[in-house]
Amino acid sequence: MQKVETALFNYKNNKQWIENLHIVMQIGLTMVGSIIFCFFVGYYLDQWLGTTGVFVAIFTILGVIGGGNVIYRQIMEITNESSKPKPPGDNNNDRNE
Repeated sequence: MQKVETALFNYKNNKQWIENLHIVMQIGLTMVGSIIFCFFVGYYLDQWLGTTGVFVAIFTILGVIGGGNVIYRQIMEITNESSKPKPPGDNNNDRNE
């Protein structure tokens, strides 16, 4: 009796789904990363200067604004790539060989 192995995940059938998941995860991690980074910068500035939460608030707001800016640029880049018509014969090669 021959045992047939089935793949746990078939990438070919779920390629679009995986690409969309990648974009969503990238956007979420970008936003969280920028907020956490700016929070800790503000926290250490507050400790160093002896203030109580002033720099945490300022840098957290800057983290939200900066993360939103990066996400906006990423989304615009993704939508511009998908809306551009590809020239005939373009096989995703940037070089003309």
